[in-house]
Amino acid sequence: MAPSMADPSLKDNRPPKMAAQEELLRRRNEELERELKRSLEREEKMKMELQKTWERLRVAEEAEEHLCSQLGELEAEAMDQACAYRERLTTLMEQLSAAQKLIESASVHIPSMDL
Repeated sequence: MAPSMADPSLKDNRPPKMAAQEELLRRRNEELERELKRSLEREEKMKMELQKTWERLRVAEEAEEHLCSQLGELEAEAMDQACAYRERLTTLMEQLSAAQKLIESASVHIPSMDL
């Protein structure tokens, strides 16, 4: 025998309390379906936001790598310049020392004449 819900003519023969419970269950089911739909929409939105955030993170990581590379190149260049500066400074100090020795050796001391 088929269930009573399949035959609409039998629906009217139900007690009012059972009809009210069925209506309550039907409304609750509709409410749950709406909540599920909203939940699925929120989940999809969160997935999209996560994907966008993931993409921004990837871009930020690439930028960080690029900046680190540039920083390394600048550090190497600064070191080269510091070494060249030190060499130039050492050369100038040696030239100054040699010039001072030359001046000292070329200085003629005139003996003081007592009159």
